[in-house]
This record gives sequence, C-alpha cells and structure tokens, in this order.
Amino acid sequence: MPSSTGKGARDSGGGTGPLLGDPDDGLDPYLPKNGNLGYRVSRYELDLEYKVASNRLAGTATITATAINTLGRFSLDLATSLSVSRVSVNGKRASRYSQRTNKLSVTPADSLPPGGAMTVVVKYSGSPKPIRGPWGEVGWEELTEGALCASQPNGAASWFPCDDHPSSKASYRIAITTESPYLAVANGTLQRKRTKAGSTTWIYEQVEPMATYLATIQIGPYVQTTLSTRPVKIKAVLPERLKNNFASDFARQKDMVSAFGEMFGPYPFPEYTVVVTDDNLEIPIEAQGLSTFGANHCDGTGRSERLVAHELAHQWFGNSLTLARWSDIWLHEGFACYSEWLWSEHSGGQSADSLARYHHRQLSGARQDLEIGDPGPDSMFDDRVYKRGALTLHALRVSVGDDEFFDLLKEWTREYRYSSVSTDDFTALAARHSEGSLNRLWQQWLHEKPLPPFPEDG
Repeated sequence: MPSSTGKGARDSGGGTGPLLGDPDDGLDPYLPKNGNLGYRVSRYELDLEYKVASNRLAGTATITATAINTLGRFSLDLATSLSVSRVSVNGKRASRYSQRTNKLSVTPADSLPPGGAMTVVVKYSGSPKPIRGPWGEVGWEELTEGALCASQPNGAASWFPCDDHPSSKASYRIAITTESPYLAVANGTLQRKRTKAGSTTWIYEQVEPMATYLATIQIGPYVQTTLSTRPVKIKAVLPERLKNNFASDFARQKDMVSAFGEMFGPYPFPEYTVVVTDDNLEIPIEAQGLSTFGANHCDGTGRSERLVAHELAHQWFGNSLTLARWSDIWLHEGFACYSEWLWSEHSGGQSADSLARYHHRQLSGARQDLEIGDPGPDSMFDDRVYKRGALTLHALRVSVGDDEFFDLLKEWTREYRYSSVSTDDFTALAARHSEGSLNRLWQQWLHEKPLPPFPEDG
C-alpha cells in the first residue's frame, strides 16, 4: 500500500518512516481515532506517581515537538478517565484546553509557525484503566498487587498524553514514584533511584526512538537479578516465589539472544529485561527492551519457551523496526512467529521446515478469507496472520536459499534500525537477494486469500 504525500499527510514523529495515511485525514485507517496531525514529537519526559492500593496516578508529561503546519490548535491522545488540571505551551498557559472521547484539545496562547519548536507540559491525575476497543481492553492494568501497561495497539493514552501512532517514535525519560516495597520497571536503562519518606523514585532513560504503544511501566513486589552481562545485559524481575521456576523456564534466554544476534544482527538495545508478574496473563506482552510474562508462563515445565523466543524476537521485529501502518502487522508477528521456528531448529527441536509443514496443514483446514498483507483492523491479531506470515518467510527462504535469506534479515535490521517500515520496504530489499522475481511469491502469500501450496525446493 503506497504512502500518501497528499493533503493532511502526517510526518512520522521522531522516526525515519514515510509520510502516512489517507490523503483526506492523514491518519491510519485501522485506528482513525488515534494519532494527531500538525506536529511531530521528538521526546517525552514523564514524571509519574502511583499509589498501588488506591490505583491513583498523578503525572506531569513534558512533550517536545516540532510544528509541521501553522498550529493555532492541536490535539493529544489522552484517556478521559484521567483529568487534566493544567496545560502550558512554551512556558505559557494554554488559552484553552478540553477533553473529549480520549482526546485532549489544546489552544496555545500563541500560534506556532511551521518548523516552530514547542514544549507542551500537561499535568493530570486520576485512576487509570484500560481503553476499550475492538481488541478488548488495552493499556494500564491493575494486578493483584501492582500494575502493568500493555498498550498494543491503542492503549498508551490510558496513562500518558501522546501522539499514539506507531510511526510516532521518540526518546523517553520515565520517572515513576511508588511505595518503597514495590519495584518499578520502565523502558530503557535505569539512571538512578532515590528513596524518601517510604517512597522510591525510579528514573529510566530510553534513548533509542520508541513507538508509544511500546512504552510501559511494570510495578510489583518483585526482586531483580542479572542473568548475563555479555554480549547483552539480561535482567529478570519477578516474585521471589518464582525464582526456581524461572531458572528452568528461562534457562536458555542467553543462548536465544546469542542465536538471534547471529541470525538477525546485533541485539538493538543496551539491555533486555524479562518481567514475570505474580498474576496469570493470557498472553505475554512485548515492550521495547523488555517482555512481560504471567506466572502461568513460569511454571517450571518449559512449555512456554516458544513464547520466550517470540517476545525476544520482537526486539528486532516490532521494536527496533516498527511498522508504519497497522495493515503491515505481519512484519511484526510473522517474523516473531518464524523466529520461534528458527529457535526450535537451532536448539535441537523440530526444524523450521517441519514446523512450517505442520502449520501449513493446520491453515489448509481453516477459513480462506484473510489477506494477511492487509487483514483489516478486526483481524490484525488473528492467529492466521502470525502463522501465514511465518510461512511467507519460509517460502522466501526456500526461494532464495539460506545464505541469502539470513543475509537479507541482517541487512533488514541494519538498514532500518530504529525506524518505521513497510511491506514495500521489505519486498524491495528482498529483491536484491533473489536472482529471479519474487512478485508472484508476495502476491500469493500476502495478497491472495487462498493458501498457496507448501513451498518446495526447486
């Protein structure tokens, strides 16, 4: 799907992706109520205080942005469950602001010219809760004792004002203050912490550009251990009672990081943190630089190892390289799913080819009514997008051969590191690694609904 450069097209915030969206509104048609026009964000600084028992959040967000058009008014995504008490732009109180349907509309005291810098400070508070949508409830979630943020695809506004669009990538400083018995984790590296009067403030710096839906905070009665320092620092944050299970279930985490580094190129962030909550979670949660699992994924059986591989792979495919439009979700989930198969093959389990054949048989008995290259908003998290996306990569691997396939993956992660990407970007790059045309492969696997035959050598 070509990107638009027509009237109203948005500039990606802080990333290097293309101009996006429908010419009429410039927003992603999968989430037309999310994202905002007229500016691009380069940095968020979030100063937050959270009371666990009462689920009370108080925050000050300082947002650094640049106007693209003349701005006499602009908007931010922010859940209406959070009340705004003050807004300033470039040090002056806003002339007017209002909240409606998860939008904060701001009229600055002075209009901003194209290219003008703006620093927006929003003070807000309330009891955060998930945002309801076609994908269920996403965003800030209370745990039995603590909280987590799982914001894919539209839940970031449940806990901070933002330009909530995947192409709006920016750096972050996240400071979270909570009661001292609790440990707080956020994206990036811990810069410092300070304890005063029974509360501890944890300050994290996320330098590499990050999409809003990947921003997270995890709070709980956790302990922290360092699993490895080389080649990547790997940490575990979890309840004390699960340490023995964790040692079994995540025993090969370091080997996974090394294996994926060989397959995909260097791990893209300074460190990797695995969080395990004391509650059960339906599915693990990806975030930039960390992954969150439920206690049910840490039961000492090793049955969740494929999920461990899946979430780790998202650090390359989804976090460093982030889709520019939600219609290209296969670039995240198909790659992460195929990474599960690659890890199985690498670690002495079933080969990727064997797993591909199994899932091809499973898909052949499923409905043939989904175009994974543009599945539609209601189906973008359909398991067929994951499995057929992985099969698309297996078909590509069979077509070009192992050497070219893995060279392509490393070039993909290197050339588009920390940026916004599209299917067109990937297919154009893949063409350099194939002696013949790949057009038919892309057409069959990404854009036609019937499942193609299983790819065979020759």
